[in-house]
Amino acid sequence: MEEQADTIASGGEIVGAVGAGGLFLLLIVVVWQVAATWRARMLAAREEQYKQLAHKYAQLLEDNVALHRRSVEELTEVRRTIGSVEQSVRAVERAD
Repeated sequence: MEEQADTIASGGEIVGAVGAGGLFLLLIVVVWQVAATWRARMLAAREEQYKQLAHKYAQLLEDNVALHRRSVEELTEVRRTIGSVEQSVRAVERAD
């Protein structure tokens, strides 16, 4: 009878050890999944920020191109004006 009680006790210890191991394994899996979900959310947020930054950069680039075109047009107009003034000055110099 004592042998049977020892066998039952050692069987209970094995079940307890397996149960504790299973619990720890479950906790590890849960923590792992929480960390993976958090990481995925952070990556998604970072990607969204990159998209917003790229969109803002594209708008700034378009604005810069528009300013550059306007500057080129203004410089072209100034060169035409200077050319007209030079012709007028030459005409006055010839007349004198």
